[in-house]
Amino acid sequence: MMPEEAIVLAGGFGTRLRAVVRDVPKPLAPIAGRPFLAWLLDSLARQGVRRVILSTGYLGDLVRATMGDSHDGMSLDYVQEETPLGTGGALWRALPLAAAARVFALNGDTWSGAALQALAAEAPEADLTLAVRPVPDRSRFGSVLVAGNVVTGLEEKGPSGPGLVNAGLYVLRQDLPARFPLAAPFSLETEVLAHPGRFALRALRTDAPFLDIGTPEDFARAQSLIPDWSRGD
Repeated sequence: MMPEEAIVLAGGFGTRLRAVVRDVPKPLAPIAGRPFLAWLLDSLARQGVRRVILSTGYLGDLVRATMGDSHDGMSLDYVQEETPLGTGGALWRALPLAAAARVFALNGDTWSGAALQALAAEAPEADLTLAVRPVPDRSRFGSVLVAGNVVTGLEEKGPSGPGLVNAGLYVLRQDLPARFPLAAPFSLETEVLAHPGRFALRALRTDAPFLDIGTPEDFARAQSLIPDWSRGD
């Protein structure tokens, strides 16, 4: 069964974007006249998500004031970080708020066009399944090591060359914080994805569009790419 809930990690500072985006958190950075987060929520609604939990941090009140309590038929709920929790800590705090056994999660500053239904169907028994995408140069992102669909580890940022990168889109079990309590702050990458012996980790390979808006150059590219991808062009 495909989950109908999603967690969006919307607490980023957007420090690399400060030269072109000021006074708003990175998920609210304007793309073609709309907050980037609105484009993400459009995509979730089209694919059958009915409830979104927004994990906010920096200027979280502004995120709530901008996005409100619903979007395109989806209810929006919020959990606010008082201090930075890291990607893992933010997820571990939000997961118990989900009602079903599995929930999607995604980065609030990254577009991944991978189909949610395919991601959910890849490995229903796994603790966490993530979308991975081949890129010609993995140096900015680091890479995910995969054998078949089994995640076997991570490689750090730095070395150049082709590889599979984390597309910032996951489906994971709601009970992970209860089964694996971890003290925040912590990184999802270093404390979960780098430990395939502890967690049942799987990957869905995809060639779907992928863009992290975190640099001025990619933010500029997003102005035309995101509307095109959203329309399916």
